[in-house]
Amino acid sequence: MSGESSKFSPSQRNESQIQAVLQMIRATVPPLTSERHKGQNGRIAVIGGCFEYTGAPYFAGISALRTGADLSHIFCTADAGIPIKSYSPELIVHPILDHHNAVNIFDEWLPRMHCLVIGPGLGRNDEVVETVKKIIAKAKAKEINIVIDAMGKAPEPDSSVSNTKDVAKALGNVTVVRKGYHDVISDGVNELVYDGDGSPRRCGGQGDILSGSMGTFLHWARASKPIDRLNATSPTLIAAYAACLMVKTCSKMAFEKNGRSMIVSDLIDKIHPSFQLLYENSKL
Repeated sequence: MSGESSKFSPSQRNESQIQAVLQMIRATVPPLTSERHKGQNGRIAVIGGCFEYTGAPYFAGISALRTGADLSHIFCTADAGIPIKSYSPELIVHPILDHHNAVNIFDEWLPRMHCLVIGPGLGRNDEVVETVKKIIAKAKAKEINIVIDAMGKAPEPDSSVSNTKDVAKALGNVTVVRKGYHDVISDGVNELVYDGDGSPRRCGGQGDILSGSMGTFLHWARASKPIDRLNATSPTLIAAYAACLMVKTCSKMAFEKNGRSMIVSDLIDKIHPSFQLLYENSKL
């Protein structure tokens, strides 16, 4: 993008821009073929889950799988392990975060992971937080993809593009997603805005679905073969936009069916039809 900012949003009604973003996303989606092996489409690790919060890591982990990752691991505290295991046999659960040797235990798994999704249900235990900080440092040293969830942090009053861009720049040009009525994504240089319809139902857990699916999209975007359009846009921007667009679409579909009774579990079943509509339908 040669340093120039760019915005893509449905409200602009610029079909060529919208199609350009969708084509960039579709270019990162790995083909379903018998030649690929288990794990190649994504081994995602969710770092979170404690006594109070067991649903959040489940929603993040299962969303990573439903989006298309092959394996989803949950690294949680000991008292969260059995509840999370009981939610789904699809998830590989490691109840180690509050173990005195947690960092060294995690070291054995870290090289196998394509992306860490950090934060869903993490809680605020000081010792666990310090452990996770060390895990982040090790992941950064190995250049492993990281998605960090804000763990329910209240939004600041200014959710404008310029504010999000400033935050991203201040954090060293990491990609920041500010979700809300408009989802604003920036890496401190460029930004994407999605302001299409979601749902008016603000049930908890939608951010966990966002972070889990984003972990899968981020692995795909970083692993995909370079193409002209992809080279021009940061893979993190592409992954974040893909997840935001899909989750808003899931939310819209779930609300149309369930209305005021919609809960976040209703979004899980909408991941496949939303993905098909957006990223496997070339006529969209």
